[in-house]
Amino acid sequence: MFKNFQGWEIIVVLVIILLLFGARKLPDLARSIGASAKEFRKGLDEGVDEDETDEPS
Repeated sequence: MFKNFQGWEIIVVLVIILLLFGARKLPDLARSIGASAKEFRKGLDEGVDEDETDEPS
């Protein structure tokens, strides 16, 4: 995902995020992004499991 980014570009993006959201909101933002990613993966896994059980033999 970050193959095309150089080190200084990642630092610039992180500084911009820090300025936009502030230091106090970053832990909550990271926590909500992590929870969203976990639910997304869980939904994908459930969808794959349902597809496998619905296929005719």
